[in-house]
Amino acid sequence: MLAILKREINSFFATSVGYLVIAIFLVINGVFLWVFKGDYNILDTGFADLNSFFELAPWVFLFLIPAVTMRAFSDEKKMGTFELLITKPISLKSIVLGKYFGAVILILLALLPTLLYVFTISKLGNPVGNWDLGSTLGSYIGLLFLVLAYTSIGVFASTLSKNQLVAFIIAVFLCFFMYYGFEGIASVMNTSNIAIASLGMKAHFNSVARGVLDTRDIIYFVSVSVLFLTFTIFKLGKE
Repeated sequence: MLAILKREINSFFATSVGYLVIAIFLVINGVFLWVFKGDYNILDTGFADLNSFFELAPWVFLFLIPAVTMRAFSDEKKMGTFELLITKPISLKSIVLGKYFGAVILILLALLPTLLYVFTISKLGNPVGNWDLGSTLGSYIGLLFLVLAYTSIGVFASTLSKNQLVAFIIAVFLCFFMYYGFEGIASVMNTSNIAIASLGMKAHFNSVARGVLDTRDIIYFVSVSVLFLTFTIFKLGKE
C-alpha cells in the first residue's frame, strides 16, 4: 500500500495537479471569506468565528475532491496500466487504499493553510483571543470526516468509467446526494423527519461541528467510507 501511496503523491506533485488543487481551494475560500461582500464574508458578519468557512468548505470539496479522484482508476483503465498494476505482488485492497489515502493526504495539505484563519479570527476577537475553540476544533474534525467520505465516493466513481469527465460528474452527483440529498428529500416531503435527514452527511457534519463528538457520527462517516471502498474493491475485482 505504501508504494502505491508514494506513487500517487509523487504523481500529484510531479504535475500541476497537486499545486492547482491547493491553490484553487485556498483562492475560492479566500475570496468568499475575505474579499467578496456577502453572507460568507467574515469581516461583514461582525463575529470572530469561522462559521462561514465551515459552511462553504463542504460545497467547495463537493467539486474539488471529485476533480482529484476522477483519475484514480479511470486514467489507469484508459492508459491500459491497470492490468499491469494488478499483476504486481500487491493486493487489490492495497492498491485501492493506496490511491484513497494519496488523495486524502493531498486534500488535507490543501486544508492545512486554513489554520491561518484561526490565527486571524483570534486577533480579530474582542478581546484578542476570544473565539470558540470547541466549535472550531469540532468543525475541523467534521471536515476531516467529510474528506474521508467524499474521497471514498470519488475513488469508487473513478471505477465506473474510463472517461475522467464522466467519473467526475458521477462523483459530484453521489457526493451531493450523500451530503444534502436526504435532507432535501425530507424537505420535499414537507416533514422534519430526523430519521431521513440523518441518513445524509450534512446532519452528521453539523452535529460534529457543534464541538461534541458523538460515536454515532463517527460510526456514520467511517461506515460510508468503508462502504464505498468496499464497492470499489468489488467493482475492480469483477473486471
